[in-house]
This record gives sequence, structure tokens and C-alpha cells, in this order.
Amino acid sequence: MAIIVCPQPLAAEIGLDVMRRGGNAVDAAVTCAFVQGVLDPQMCGIGGCGVMLVHDHRGEDTLLEFYSTAGSRVREDMWSKLFIREAADRYGYVLEGWVNDVGYQSVGVPGTVAGLATALQRYGTIAWDQAIAPAIPLARDGFPVTGYMHGYWTTDYGPDVVRNHLRIQATPAAKELYTKQGELYQVGERFVQGELALTLDRLAKEGPDDFYRGEIAAEIAKDLAVNGGFITADDLANYAVNVTEPLRGTYRGLSVAAAGAPAGGLTLMQMLNYLEGFDLAAHGWPSTLVARRLVEAMGWAVADRELHVADPRFADVPTGRLADKAYAVAAARAHDRADTTQVCVVDDAGNAVSLTHTLGSASGVVTPGLGFGYNDYMNCFDPRPGHPNSVRPGKTRVTMMTPTMVFDGDRLRVCIGAPGGTKIVTGVLQVLVNVIDHGMTPVEAVSAPRIDFQGDIVQMEARIPMSVSNGLEMLGYRVNRRTLNYDSYFSRPQVIVAAGDRLVGASDPRKDGGTALDTTTT
Repeated sequence: MAIIVCPQPLAAEIGLDVMRRGGNAVDAAVTCAFVQGVLDPQMCGIGGCGVMLVHDHRGEDTLLEFYSTAGSRVREDMWSKLFIREAADRYGYVLEGWVNDVGYQSVGVPGTVAGLATALQRYGTIAWDQAIAPAIPLARDGFPVTGYMHGYWTTDYGPDVVRNHLRIQATPAAKELYTKQGELYQVGERFVQGELALTLDRLAKEGPDDFYRGEIAAEIAKDLAVNGGFITADDLANYAVNVTEPLRGTYRGLSVAAAGAPAGGLTLMQMLNYLEGFDLAAHGWPSTLVARRLVEAMGWAVADRELHVADPRFADVPTGRLADKAYAVAAARAHDRADTTQVCVVDDAGNAVSLTHTLGSASGVVTPGLGFGYNDYMNCFDPRPGHPNSVRPGKTRVTMMTPTMVFDGDRLRVCIGAPGGTKIVTGVLQVLVNVIDHGMTPVEAVSAPRIDFQGDIVQMEARIPMSVSNGLEMLGYRVNRRTLNYDSYFSRPQVIVAAGDRLVGASDPRKDGGTALDTTTT
């Protein structure tokens, strides 16, 4: 049995076909990622970055970190006088002129190509060009614009970020690619990315090194230099993937593996440790008591994230102390006083992958002739010098990408991850609680109404009863009942759960989602 879950149905089908033809979970995940970059070009792509958690059939877990890094031309104090405020959802910082959010200065060194290549070299069975091949005709021939894609283009996410319809037109090449003479494509119209198809074709033929040291790299470095970007040819040539161990913990007797700092695994572990002291199953969801405990766990861990979580190569991250269960017990007693995308794959040999890859919020930058958008990974560096997350050359910033796996002994029980900025961790947390504590099926777990708390206002889907929001308000919390059902404010977890001898997957309905299952593989 093999299964793949991701927010793009066609990408899931293509990934499953890789396994049907003999490929393994990593082959499927890498192929799916290239296809996602074509189908969801504001969420991910070869101009982005990410992190992959791999569990192989021998029982070994490996984390591949390919985060975007700041170029060598940055200075720690370069934006200090432009600082206005921290974004309300704690995702990034608002600066004068939006220089960290859109445009050439917002771009960090892309890591996706190197990360996918490393995964394929270490664990894959198919060739590099085979992994890229399915994405090329989709870019060359186009595909109908989906409702979600058009909805993203037209959504206004508030005063802390550039409006999306302006973001996708931030540079002339981007405007030419993503609009028709300045007008947005409509749902169902064919969207063609011809220059991206040529770039992918070259990448397939010349190999991943061309992106960092070859012809593609030269075009990237030239464009960024001419337009005031921070990335040099040497920054591209020296980029390296970090292969390491995942962060490990436990929850209710189950083993948990996740991406540690600067990613969101440490924050997730803290929340799980906090919740472990309470019998959530006895109260069900939605309920005021469970909502209270979730909000407490979120608020406590988010506060620690902002104080301590950073790139561990540049800052001392006290992982051991923060992940200590005794620390969570003490925190619980104190409380008692008062765009990104995702692929999850499991193959019939027991290999599993949770891959989160992203463009951040997308920079709006497209290099003429290359056809792909870049990340805006600079947007979440603290523009104020002297902080753990302040910008420095070669550094990566805090991210809440949280590819995670849960094991019962040596047996995989849950493979999960999500897109969604700072709301990734809180979304992954609630899906895990729904599965482990409340006994929900994967579909029920990702579909259930959700809350989020980043330390200011509790955001709550309106499907949750008024009694729950009233209960939180009586405890002193400010609550915003959001009017949309399946609100896109929240993250969109993708999850696979092992149920006996079966694999069951689900894709969050807050975005187009695809689950592809093959019961014929052996």
C-alpha cells in the first residue's frame, strides 16, 4: 500500500504514479514538489526553500534542511530605521516601503533545488531528469486556473503585508507572467509558464549544479545585482544543504520526530508537553476546557519562540531546557493561577516523507527569461540589531515549517505537515490532538474547526459554538470569531495515519487538496 497527500490533487496523482512505476516515497515527494512549483507558483517552486523529514524502511530518521539564507551583502542594521511594527500574526515585520516583503531585497538564497537533489541522491531510486519531467509539460502547455489560486491573488491579508494582486506584479517579468496585460487570469483560464518550462528542461539536462554554479546561477546573480539584491554568485555557489537529526520527544507514550530550530518542531514539542498534563479526551472538541488548554499551550510556547528560537548556527537556542517536560509542567501550573506547501508520502516498503517547501509569501520577483518566482524569506528577519533573529550574512530566519512524524514503538503512526506561516505549528498541534486524544479519523481531524493564538487575540472559526468563545472571554482572552467556514487564515495540514494495516490520508479542506492511494503496490 502506498499513499501521498498534498494540497494539489494533480500533484498527488503524479506522485502516486511514480510509486506505481517502482519509485519510493522520496522519489514521489521530489517529483510531486517540482509539480507543485508549477501548479502553485506563489506557494513554492525552485526559487524557494524548505525542510524534509525522511523515515526509511530501516527505521532511521533524517532531516534535510534547505532553508533560504541571507545574502552576503546584508548588514544587521540596514533596516533598523525602517522598522514600523511586528506583524499582528507574528509572521514577519512591517517596514517602510515593504522592502523586506516584496522586491529584490526580500529574496534569500534559494535552497529548494539543492534540497530536492540531496534527497534524491541519498534516498531516491529514479534519475534527476525523471523527477523533473512531469512538471515540464504542465508549465509549457499550461493548466486551468483553480479557484484557490485565483482566490489567493485577490485576497487581502490585512495591513501588515502587501496585497496579493500587487505582490504578483511587483516586477515587470512577474506582471507579464502572472497577468494578461495587467488583468488577472480568471478561474478556468489556461495559465502557461513557457519560460519556466525551458528553465526546468535545462535543469533536468544539466543537473542541479547549474542552478548554483552554471548558466542559471549566472542569470540569477546578474539580475539580483542589477536590481539591488543581496545575493552574489558566491552565495549561490557556496550554498549547502544541512543533513542532521530531527528533534525528538514524546506525547502520551508515542515518539515524536520533528524539525528543530530554526523550524517549528521545538515550539510543537513545547505545546505537546504542556497538553500532556491534561485529559483532553474526557472533554472532546470543541469544548471550552480543551480550547482553554490549547490557547494556554500556544501562548506559552509562542512567547518562548520569540525569545529563544533562531538559527542555531548564530544563536544559542536552549533546546534541552525548552523541550524539558518538567518545564512544561511548571508552566501549566502557572497558567492554572488565572505562499508554503506540503507533501506527505508513505510507500509500501515503509519509507515515509514529510516535506514542507515554500516561497514564504513570494517576493513578486521573476528574473526575465527564467520564469519562476523567488522567495521573500528576508521578511521574517528581525530588522532590529542585537536580537536572536536579527539578519546576518549566511543566516536563516525563524520558520514555523514543522514536518513531523509520530511513532508507536518502531511503527509509523502519523506523518504530518502543513503550509500556513506561523499558524503551521498550531494547526499541526490540533490535528495531532484530534487524532491521538479525540480518536478522529484523518478527514475529521483536518476538517474540525480550529483556533489559533499568537499571544494577542484568539482567532476562532465560527463553526465553534458561541459557548466556547464566551468561555474563553470569561477567562480574560480576547476572541475574534472569524466569519468564514474553513477559513484560509489557518494552516492547511496534510496527514497520513496508519490504522492497523491500512494507511489513511487527508488533505485540509481549507485549500484544494489531493489524496492518492494505491492498494495494488507490493
